[in-house]
Amino acid sequence: MTQRVFKGADELEVRVEKLVYEGSSLAKVDGYPIFIDGGCPEDKLKIRIKKANKNFAQAEIVEIIEPSSHRTKPFCPLHNVCGGCGWQYVDYDFQLEQKRNIVFETVKKITGKEIEVKPVLKSPLTREYRYKVQYPVSQTKVSKRLLAGYYKKGSHELVNIKYCPIQPKIIDKITEFIRKTAQELEISGYNEKTGKGELRHLVFRYSGSENECIVIFVINDTKINEKFKKLSKKVMEEFAHVKGCLVNYNTSRSNLIMTQDTRKIDGQNFVTEKIDDKVYKISANSFFQINIGSAKNIFDTVKNIVKENYPAPRILDAYSGVSSFGIWLADIAKEVISVEEASSATKDAAENVKLNNITNLTALNGDAKKIFGELVGKNEKFDVVLLDPPRKGCEKDSLDFAIKLANKAVIYVSCNPSTLARDLKYLHENGFLTKYIQPVDMFCHSYHIESVAWLEKDDSFKN
Repeated sequence: MTQRVFKGADELEVRVEKLVYEGSSLAKVDGYPIFIDGGCPEDKLKIRIKKANKNFAQAEIVEIIEPSSHRTKPFCPLHNVCGGCGWQYVDYDFQLEQKRNIVFETVKKITGKEIEVKPVLKSPLTREYRYKVQYPVSQTKVSKRLLAGYYKKGSHELVNIKYCPIQPKIIDKITEFIRKTAQELEISGYNEKTGKGELRHLVFRYSGSENECIVIFVINDTKINEKFKKLSKKVMEEFAHVKGCLVNYNTSRSNLIMTQDTRKIDGQNFVTEKIDDKVYKISANSFFQINIGSAKNIFDTVKNIVKENYPAPRILDAYSGVSSFGIWLADIAKEVISVEEASSATKDAAENVKLNNITNLTALNGDAKKIFGELVGKNEKFDVVLLDPPRKGCEKDSLDFAIKLANKAVIYVSCNPSTLARDLKYLHENGFLTKYIQPVDMFCHSYHIESVAWLEKDDSFKN
């Protein structure tokens, strides 16, 4: 049968099958995939083709003919224009089902194996959960009004956010105060096209346990001027919640948000977050999970796997940030070695070890691949190797070293199903078997998914 060829502006009726990674929905016509922004599984839609090739098409909704039973009204008035979180129109429990399906299908497609994917662990909070906020800043041409918010989906057109329901309300208030005060001080917003303008980003680090935050002004300069010192003073006088103001110097013509060059202006340069009986100091440049309730779910998932299967283990905690996992696991481990490339995070880790009175954790600073190689050279072995890499996943060399270092198990924490599946496939080919995958909902109302994969060494494997 000849497959129908679509072209731009064609209109047709379809039934949506599922949501897919990166946020679109999928329908098929005679097996031909059509990706539709804003579709919900079970929707019957009239759509218009925007772009098409021989493999797939992209389309927009013209009319919802029959809405899905899983459709719900978005709770944010800016949902349709802001690119921050795009799944608010889907009821929360069904979002989780779709995320589980995305992980299962992605892993199956890339590894060729049907691996057990457990139901997604819900976020304890589905609103006001985002404790790290990064707002680009720009300025209107005529009125010179400062704008701070998120970009429209698929664009660099800034949506000025005055109220964001997924972050603490106090951040909305501080942002509005900064916008007005910075304008009064004649601080200019950054222009991506020209590379001019002073204020590039506003970054907030918030602590839920302490109800306080630090504010980082990312500026297009190599030194601070008096205007930002005045702005900092006014912000700290106005808000008791703000415990410190900092400046980050970033003159690069790129989409990099923050460089490693962060300096304190006033107050403290960190927040402290308490999760159960553990205390974490988190500096401006250090990585830490943005959703604390879901972070605890991930920590507990990893801890339960280790506790139930590997008594008093030696643990290698790689890409460790402020040693969040290492500190969580220290009381069930014989020894923990944490490895982190960012020096600010390693310094935080050393302080966190002291804050929590831990005596069996060593925090090493350096590239994971390099330190793994040194550990292999010393014939070190660990019962559990814990990997928590960035979105791009692990480098092949790092995985090769991890395979040699792991005596019993690898636990892989991922924020990207595709790179997770790629790395699982490589680990399968080199003597490890995935027991199961436990997804965790870290970024509610978006397509993003965190997953914990548990792999055990296959003793029958022969290279």
